[in-house]
Amino acid sequence: MEHRVVVTGMGAVTPVGNSATETWDAFIAGKNGIGAITRFDTTDFKVKVAGEVKDLDCAERLGCNTRHMDLFVQYALVAADEAIAQAGLDAEGSCDRDRVGVYVGSGIGGMKSYTDNVDVMRARGARRVSPFMIPMMIANMAAGEIAIRQKLYGPTLPVVTACATSAHTIGEAFRAIKHGYADAIVAGGSEGALVPEAVAGFTNAKALTKNPDPETACRPFDAGRDGFVMGEGAGIVVLEELEHARARGAKILAEVVGYGNTCDGYHITSPDPESRGITRAIVEAMEGTGLDAAEGLYINAHGTSTKLNDASETRGFKLALGEEAARAAHISSTKSMTGHMLGATGAVEAIACVGALTEGIIPPTIHYAEADPECDLDYTPNQAVSAQVRWALSTNLGFGGHNAALAFKAYED
Repeated sequence: MEHRVVVTGMGAVTPVGNSATETWDAFIAGKNGIGAITRFDTTDFKVKVAGEVKDLDCAERLGCNTRHMDLFVQYALVAADEAIAQAGLDAEGSCDRDRVGVYVGSGIGGMKSYTDNVDVMRARGARRVSPFMIPMMIANMAAGEIAIRQKLYGPTLPVVTACATSAHTIGEAFRAIKHGYADAIVAGGSEGALVPEAVAGFTNAKALTKNPDPETACRPFDAGRDGFVMGEGAGIVVLEELEHARARGAKILAEVVGYGNTCDGYHITSPDPESRGITRAIVEAMEGTGLDAAEGLYINAHGTSTKLNDASETRGFKLALGEEAARAAHISSTKSMTGHMLGATGAVEAIACVGALTEGIIPPTIHYAEADPECDLDYTPNQAVSAQVRWALSTNLGFGGHNAALAFKAYED
């Protein structure tokens, strides 16, 4: 027996807001969360801008000592608290906690904890390395800490697929609930890797823009795009089996109806130039949904603002949906506002899809100025638009050739 799966809670920490509500309001306002890097001195760096989380005291929000938690774990806990509270799963007796799982991943994990302890060892010796270094840096710890804090004992599965991480956690959680392995799963991803070593590594891989102007640095699908902008934060959703949610009287925000998971098998960083992987992921996400590709579709694109990704993704939309349907779809990249949140990005963009479905508003792709002949679809330039959205796709691609596509639709009894 297959079960229907719905979204009952959402939480976020992003460069444009410290909650899902703040983030959505910023998206539809076209707010730019990209600015000069403040976490370290960039004098000797070619890259000067990033999407930093702002004005967030995680210890205060969490009401606990966060000294032995990496930043990516702190962000995940804040976002999870919000999502679980909205879903009403924080109340005593609200669910069988043996049947509620946590699928939260990270593309990089606790990189700052690792690099800080490397510095300590080099300066002061091996004996001074923190005994908490390993549990602070390993990428599964966001899921573990959420389960501990919320007393959730069901299936727990962190995922690490680079920039597709949290799209895959949501997709795998969807499958687990659909096939009866859990009643509900807290799913998403988190990243806190704005450290000199990560910025230097991405820079030398020629992935990041060297444009120092926050207003033009990240411009997905624009002809002048020249690399992505790093971001940070967390996105968490609560997925739940429909009848379980109904029995609790939970407010249902949207329904998850499809998931595609493919690999390019082509290159460690570049997407397949023929777009076969992302095309198949979208087709898989649509299979069996009964949705018309040409009717009321919003696509939150991966849209990294790199030459190769944006052109490859556009080609994938046309191949998967058909040329006519792709041209009829409303598309946008919210990375134009947050930067690329790496392992958190898929979940935050899934939240944007739910917002478009519930509010009937398409968030824009800001900083768009010049059309690119290879990117010739409707990317909702610079201003949000109202639209009747029947269903939504979120697409994400990660280093290693990982592809994910999630399909959502407006909830109907």
